Amino acid sequence: MSFSLTGFDLEKFVSETLAEDLGEGLEGGGRDVTSESVIPAGARFSGVMDSRDPITVAGLPVAEAFFRRLDPHMAIERLVEDGDRVEPGTDLMRLEGNARAMLTAERAALNTVQHLSGIATLVRQYVDAMGDTNAVLLDTRKTIPGLRFLEKYAVRMGGGQNHRMGLWDAAMIKDNHVLVAGSVGEAVRRAVDAGVKEIICEVDRLDQIEPALEAGATRLLLDNMDPDTLREAVDIVAGRVPTEASGGINLDTIAAKAATGVDYVSVGRLTQSAPAADIGLDFTPI
Repeated sequence: MSFSLTGFDLEKFVSETLAEDLGEGLEGGGRDVTSESVIPAGARFSGVMDSRDPITVAGLPVAEAFFRRLDPHMAIERLVEDGDRVEPGTDLMRLEGNARAMLTAERAALNTVQHLSGIATLVRQYVDAMGDTNAVLLDTRKTIPGLRFLEKYAVRMGGGQNHRMGLWDAAMIKDNHVLVAGSVGEAVRRAVDAGVKEIICEVDRLDQIEPALEAGATRLLLDNMDPDTLREAVDIVAGRVPTEASGGINLDTIAAKAATGVDYVSVGRLTQSAPAADIGLDFTPI
């Protein structure tokens, strides 16, 4: 298995997730009491993970890591790959190995695949809804603490792209920064003077565009603008910097906003509100 994300420690994630589920360090913890008391130590299971809905798959390598942590010799066959679109009833993964290990790892593995596939599936719905435009779908920083790298990976599997990974890789000037600085132009100038290379500036009025550009903004986030206003904003910018539509965007509104000529459309609910995919895992004694 090969799975690597810059900034994400898979081994640490697996260890800490299993430790949480097993209650390591707590009185009476450190074990799966049900499996240990009911399942013989040498019992073996075969298992099949399958989709119950049409989904876009994400997270199978992470699920595999959970099972292999508890049974390094487990036979695992991935039948599809992350990023694949599958129909209901599609088998995603087959497993064969120690029964206790499978049962102990099951919930962590399944939760991860359900959550990440849910994100990837929603992202794919938004990409499809954008239609035949040149705009690119972006995520935001609205992620569950500790899961950002995985959730943003799921966005890519669904056909979207990542916005900032965090607070460190670009300046994002929003209304509260402008409130302190006194104006959009002054806020951008302060970021320029600090040596920041990428400066994204949120504007919610057309008259803020020129001051932001003159001060040195490298991208404009056009916030909560209707399609007609977005088109006017794109005309004012005239290709000098990339433009991004954001705010109040859903599956019903994204097509019209993506068609205005903006370069990007960002949607927070991709990671904040995606429902878990319906994925099952059934075991058979062997």
